[in-house]
Amino acid sequence: MRTAVDPPAQGGGEDEPAGAPTGRSPRSTTVRELAAVDVFAALDSSPRGLSAVRANDRLQRYGANELPRAGHRPVWRQLGAQFTDLFAVVLIVASGITFLAYRLGEPRDIGTLQLAVAILGVVVLNAVIGFAQEYSAERTAQALEAMVPHTCRVLRAGERQEVSARDLVPGDVVVLEAGDAVPADCRVVEAHELAVNNAPLTGESNAVSRTADPVAGGAPLDARNCVFMGTDAVAGSGRAVVFATGGETEFGRIYRLAAAAPRQRTPLQIQVASMARRVAGLALAIGALTFAVRLPTGQSVVTSFVFALGVMVAMVPEGLPATLSVSLAIGVRRMARRHALIKQLLAVEALGSTTVVCTDKTGTLTQAEMTVTQVWAGGAPHPVAGVGYTPSGEVFDAAPVRELLRVAALCCNARLVPPESSGRPGSRERWRVLGDTTEGALLVVAAKAGTDLGAEEEAAPRVTEFPFDSDRKLMTTVHKNGAVYQACVKGAPGELVARCTEVEWEGRRGPLTAEDRAAVAAAGDALASQGLRVLAVARRELDSPRPAQAEAESALTLLGLVGMLDPPRPEVTDAVTAVRRAGIRVVMVTGDHPLTGEAVARRVGIVRRPDPVVVTGSRLDAMDDEVLDTLLAEPSELLLCRVSPEHKMRVVTAFQRLGEVVAVTGDGANDAPALKHADIGVAMGASGTDVAREAASMVLLDDSFASIAAAVRLGRAVYQNIRKFLVYLFSHNIGELVPILAATFAGFPLVPISAVQILAIDLGSDVLPALALGAEPPEPDVMDRPPRSRGERLFSGAVVGRILFLGGIQATCVTAVFFWHVVASGIPFDDFTKDTPVYREAITMVQAGIVLSQFFNALAVRTDRQSVLKAGILSNPALLAAGGFGVALMAAISYAPPLQAVFDTAPLDAADWVLLAGLGTLPLLADEARKAWLRRAGPAKGAPR
Repeated sequence: MRTAVDPPAQGGGEDEPAGAPTGRSPRSTTVRELAAVDVFAALDSSPRGLSAVRANDRLQRYGANELPRAGHRPVWRQLGAQFTDLFAVVLIVASGITFLAYRLGEPRDIGTLQLAVAILGVVVLNAVIGFAQEYSAERTAQALEAMVPHTCRVLRAGERQEVSARDLVPGDVVVLEAGDAVPADCRVVEAHELAVNNAPLTGESNAVSRTADPVAGGAPLDARNCVFMGTDAVAGSGRAVVFATGGETEFGRIYRLAAAAPRQRTPLQIQVASMARRVAGLALAIGALTFAVRLPTGQSVVTSFVFALGVMVAMVPEGLPATLSVSLAIGVRRMARRHALIKQLLAVEALGSTTVVCTDKTGTLTQAEMTVTQVWAGGAPHPVAGVGYTPSGEVFDAAPVRELLRVAALCCNARLVPPESSGRPGSRERWRVLGDTTEGALLVVAAKAGTDLGAEEEAAPRVTEFPFDSDRKLMTTVHKNGAVYQACVKGAPGELVARCTEVEWEGRRGPLTAEDRAAVAAAGDALASQGLRVLAVARRELDSPRPAQAEAESALTLLGLVGMLDPPRPEVTDAVTAVRRAGIRVVMVTGDHPLTGEAVARRVGIVRRPDPVVVTGSRLDAMDDEVLDTLLAEPSELLLCRVSPEHKMRVVTAFQRLGEVVAVTGDGANDAPALKHADIGVAMGASGTDVAREAASMVLLDDSFASIAAAVRLGRAVYQNIRKFLVYLFSHNIGELVPILAATFAGFPLVPISAVQILAIDLGSDVLPALALGAEPPEPDVMDRPPRSRGERLFSGAVVGRILFLGGIQATCVTAVFFWHVVASGIPFDDFTKDTPVYREAITMVQAGIVLSQFFNALAVRTDRQSVLKAGILSNPALLAAGGFGVALMAAISYAPPLQAVFDTAPLDAADWVLLAGLGTLPLLADEARKAWLRRAGPAKGAPR
């Protein structure tokens, strides 16, 4: 839906004439070039705003002020998609052919009908489990609220009203005050020291002043007389006329860019699809071969088909889809406990296979709370303790700089807001700043130095102000201080020091000499080299309350310098170290200044060498894809600064071309395209925009990089666990397949294990242990291993080898048991029928042998290298309980008459169970010997990147 009549220009096209809107109004390039009084006419509005009738008409005409939501598949389609899985298709076809065989057979065998129903039941069960997990994950993700403000203040027919933000229309006059979220793209027509924070769109958290004056053309976001949806008013107040809403805003432009980016298939999706094709193809091929071999021997078509069907069912891991879905869901729940909300189940594994993390700076690596760390005066630094907006901590040797901090605090429009202690749901539990974050940092450090902010404001009330602008790079406030007036000035050191003629340090005032100026410049450079934002503070006495600006900002007395930064989160350094140790490359991708980015990167450990590679957006523009690929392929410490949304997406694409699995973090709408295009997009839950959260696969509820490290660890564990239950499931498939093939080539007329028995093993005895394996905690060295490459197959050589190793032992044992029991009876092969007691005992021993062997096999596959004795045999009680259930079910199939009739089984005696239990331990003992050999060969370590 088009919900704007005046979108920002994106290049090209003709400006439309001013006048009443007819579907679109003048482009923003025209509106921003008009004088404030002419803006109302151009947008067919007035200083009194729209009438209620006209506002309603425009709402009906142009639609609601909201971003289009991504479409979600209906429930019936989500459920239906579960039946399109290749394993499900193979089983559905097998069930249909089995039912056809039942219908065509004479006489009809009720067992064949039961088999057809059983196979179909397996498909339905898997579909229900998979759908339930995915539906639950999707509903959880939809619980995230959008960032777009719910209400805003407007003028309607001259009266100030509070309306729903979705009801805002082009031509509405919006009233803005410090702390308000901007509800749409607007042209400012009245500004009183108005400043906004464009961080959601630009990635930079600096306060930017707004003006009502016309400006020349340029990039939309550079228009100083416009404010944009999703940003915040941090200081002052003003009024603005809406010219774009919903999808036609700058927010909406980035949303459309993100929507156009294709969602990447995760490595696990690719691997599982490949595995399904191979296994299904092999099952059909061997089943057809078995049918072709048995048919010429005189067997009926139905009998030969039942043999072939047994082969196919034996090779298809019926429990795999359900086990995979539940294992991923367990990973989702574990990550949620570590403040990571997974929107898509498969994103769990994708995060675990990540090789590159492209991380934003503000809010992810840092606390998004500007903090003064150094105060400089009189040639001496004064370190400041404490971080964030909580005024706890102290200024070292505060007395000499208390006047400096008092003046700096008076020259601020921000307010420091204490936490609420009401205990009500949703009440604020942290200190926060209402207004410019830089000014908030000055208020906090003044409070740390013992300044009573309220008392100082009362003792020296403000009488006038000269707001900050980008030309002067200064802000000045004038206060009545007793019988005199005092100008308090803060700003960029170069500009402010040039206006100073005196200096006051430690209570002594004197002329500002050349040596003093050199010392101040050197101190400013030293602070800036640490990545600090540096401000100079000065004052002067005045005779009148309303001096000219030139008078108030000349002949100043310099008090000193203040250095501040957005401090890194305390937990991030250890998290970065862990991620690097895991062989994952960390690249900072930010819209901030290179010096600031490098300083933060050094503090958190992303940069450790003296010569990191710092690339700006303009340099990226000059690179072709080949040069960019070469740059990214170098094993350097890389920082990408001053980048745009298009730059981010281009970098992600380049990394993917190099075969990397890329995770991208971000919180602003400007991050959305890269978040969606990445293998795993990680959005911020506390500070992120709705566009970013919609595009991402995972949302960090605490916004911390440390949660990414924890999620990587859990994601790797999920992939390990998937491989564990794959080994577990496919190894027993070999135990089911080999006896059938052996009977085929030995000329035995009946199957050593029926398709119904195989289904009972796969679903009754194997699914629960496989689920318990999927809940295994990460192994201790999981973050000491290198990430697997994108090209590594789920069925790697090591995995296939282990399947053949364990499955071969099982197959040998149960095949030997079957033929030993048959041959020992002395009955010729051709005389065996389904009702022969020896045959029923033999197939019961095969089924029981596989079940018991799988009990011990589950213990064996719990670890890749570590001994199960060290891991603790009893450390996964769910696995022992699941294995015990499988054995109990097997006993019921052997002894319960109703189940004997279904499965054609017979009761086993104690000697049979002892023999089968002894043979069942062989896979565990053999795998323990293999692990011991691997441990002696040495650990597998990954090199930090």
